[in-house]
Amino acid sequence: MNLSKTSLLTQTLTKISLFLGLIVLAASCNAVKHLEEDELLLTENSISVDGKKTKDPDAYSLIRQKPNSKIPVLRTPFSLHMYNLAENNPDSTYQAWLDRKPKRRKRMNNFFSEKQVNRLEQSKVGFNNWLKRTGSAPVIIDPNRSQKSLDQLKRYYFTKGWFNVEGSYTILKDSSKQKRGKVDYTINRKTPYTIGEINEQISSPIVDSIFQATKGQTFIRKEEQYDASNFENERDRITIQMRNSGLYYFQQEYVTFEADTNSTGHKVHVDYIMPDRRIGGGDTVRTEPFQIYTINDVRVVTDYSYTNRSRTLTDSTQYDGYKLYSYDEMKYRPKALTDAIAILPKDIFQDIDRTLTYNQISELRNFKYPNITYDEDPADTTGTGLITTILLTPKRKYNFSIDFDTYTSTIQQFGIGFNSRFLIRNVFKGAENFEISFRGSVGSSKDNADANSRFFNTSDVGVNAKLTIPSILFPANTNKIIPKYMSPFTTVSAGLSTQKNIGLDRQSFDGLFSYRWKPTTTRTNQFDLFNWQYVRNLNPDNYWNVYTTSYDRLNEIARDSDYMFENPSIPRNLGIPDEADNFLVTGLTPENPYDMSEDDFDEALGIAQRQDRLTENNLIFSTSYTWIRDSRRNIYDNNFSRIRFKIEGAGNMLSLLSSGFGLDKNSNGNYELFGVQYSQYVKFETNFIRHWELPNQSIVAIRAFGGIAAPYGNSNNIPFTRSYFAGGANDNRGWRAYDLGPGSSGSVLDFNEANFKLAFNAEYRFTILGSLKGALFADLGNIWNIWDDQDREAFVFNGIEDLSELALATGPGIRYDFGFFVLRFDVGFKTYDPARPEGTRWFKDYNFGNAVYNIGINYPF
Repeated sequence: MNLSKTSLLTQTLTKISLFLGLIVLAASCNAVKHLEEDELLLTENSISVDGKKTKDPDAYSLIRQKPNSKIPVLRTPFSLHMYNLAENNPDSTYQAWLDRKPKRRKRMNNFFSEKQVNRLEQSKVGFNNWLKRTGSAPVIIDPNRSQKSLDQLKRYYFTKGWFNVEGSYTILKDSSKQKRGKVDYTINRKTPYTIGEINEQISSPIVDSIFQATKGQTFIRKEEQYDASNFENERDRITIQMRNSGLYYFQQEYVTFEADTNSTGHKVHVDYIMPDRRIGGGDTVRTEPFQIYTINDVRVVTDYSYTNRSRTLTDSTQYDGYKLYSYDEMKYRPKALTDAIAILPKDIFQDIDRTLTYNQISELRNFKYPNITYDEDPADTTGTGLITTILLTPKRKYNFSIDFDTYTSTIQQFGIGFNSRFLIRNVFKGAENFEISFRGSVGSSKDNADANSRFFNTSDVGVNAKLTIPSILFPANTNKIIPKYMSPFTTVSAGLSTQKNIGLDRQSFDGLFSYRWKPTTTRTNQFDLFNWQYVRNLNPDNYWNVYTTSYDRLNEIARDSDYMFENPSIPRNLGIPDEADNFLVTGLTPENPYDMSEDDFDEALGIAQRQDRLTENNLIFSTSYTWIRDSRRNIYDNNFSRIRFKIEGAGNMLSLLSSGFGLDKNSNGNYELFGVQYSQYVKFETNFIRHWELPNQSIVAIRAFGGIAAPYGNSNNIPFTRSYFAGGANDNRGWRAYDLGPGSSGSVLDFNEANFKLAFNAEYRFTILGSLKGALFADLGNIWNIWDDQDREAFVFNGIEDLSELALATGPGIRYDFGFFVLRFDVGFKTYDPARPEGTRWFKDYNFGNAVYNIGINYPF
């Protein structure tokens, strides 16, 4: 977490602890202690429609009074109990307490001083006010508000076509609990009205022409039930259509409807009314038919600022019909800016072009939010010409940021890291962005090979350079395939990193050449033409010190096989690394001299395979395509869906080059490049996320993920960096990361990974108190090996019957929302554990002793 946020987190954890303690206290509080004798605490609202209870959330949202929110499962109105902890007159009760005993005030003044005693009173009043602000006052049934709620409900059903709706409400006192009651609303809708005849009164010929051409898209259709929202949608549809068809002065107010229900037999006859344009001139108003307007000029000021507004423009140029101006020397190539402008000179006015231009200029990350205006062209004799002015305010050319973090992991007990970024905008005068980022960390890791190692005995340093170009960098012209309105970008990056004194001490080099474009506001395409990574292990001899579980199991196999240890010390352990390596090599030969059981032999083979996997160097040269559809409008949108598909292929180009140039194969029959066997595989992934917002600030969120990677050609397995794992704070929270699967194996390895994964998650998120949130979750998933060199039955996915090995975790969570990030704490219980024998998998480890406690930043999906 960020060190700059440490104090905030400390305060928050203190608050969370206080809140949890208060939950226990509040559970025993009297919820109606402050109510008068004739007042009732609202505990429930119910709505009956035509004799049947309804759960329509839109109807319930119209009720003015809602019961105090409760924590799910506990069914406790915690915020109400918090409020009730406050006193009505804390200052008076404090003074009364001081005077309750004759000498108490004097003793207090002598011990604390009179000033401090008064401050104690102020602290009590302040805490009392905090309880009231943080909690929620009891919702007392108010007949006036119930009547207003009934009126709202009747109006709601009226807008849905039930024009003769009737209703009533009843306040019912709870006979089993003191001062509590509920309100029942009864609605009788009767016969609904449907759309009858539809007529049009459209004055301007051009408006009528456009309307008739798009009439099939109407929301108002004959014989369908009347719904007021359809008329609002139709008004919006017509306005958008007209303003995107050149009618600059057309506004929503020009679309009205007249509805007739007199003697129509539950039919609504509808008249569209669209008059001519109204033009005000002093005390008179005249009308004239709407006309199509054309963009005569597009003028772009490239360095506008408030301080520049009165200066004289000194530099100008024209490009592709655009006119560009600058107060100082122009710092941008014209094409870089005009490609981001959707408003085209000599084209008709389209309101959507302004929105696209806003979005595309923002994508450049070179300018603040632009100012776009339209004015009539005084030189246009037809009176239908417009001049568009776009004022661009550049951001700072250079930007530097740095963040510090602290963290822990399975290998490092403590670590301190930093990330810094240096950004240069408009590097080559084409709105390109060049970023250099540095990252580094030092940490403390227990080194089994050296008990006297320093506290900070690990380090990780990396650097990455990235150039982003606002166009498709390709030898051929791609404008027809990916036009400029799709905000195309090309990204070129390269990086390297090195780890010292941690694990296998790796060096990695990577590079990327990628294209990205957005066909619509909700869709994004990314095509990674080249994505390469080279991983080199500097210290493979340290393997047994890092993967201690495998080492301990190898020692058990050696003892069971009556192996004669080189060092007969107690306990008997294989020497690192030579003796452990030699034991594996010798024990897995056909002439195995050790008395190894068949099960031990198979397990030793698995240990050897895993050692090879994790100590091998990797060369990955891949191409991938990613398709994303995200309907989320902004960070405050809680009703959205997101779906992502990705396909990746690696090693195909290298395979063609290897065979084409006749390169030699290694002893395993595979090609090598730079002394490393390159990876060849194909990989498919899909990820679906859906959020639903419910009443009382509650949210239901689900996620479904599926991924599979199949090795072939030059590979028998998937590189560790491209494989899947299960468990952890953002996956299956009943297991730690890398501690679930594969299959029913029971996570027998240190870091369990495989090439096939299924994961399904669901959360119900709710508000406990203000920024303190709660959640109930269920996580289902596992990983398996498929189509690779792993042949152990428990690890492998053999068919649909192995879906019974999906592990299920359930549990609660609490979160504190800081606004800019969310601190999350989840407790995952092993509800269904596929590692256990069949028939004993449900709820056997469902306890706090076997639970996993997850701390995370932000929501898991």
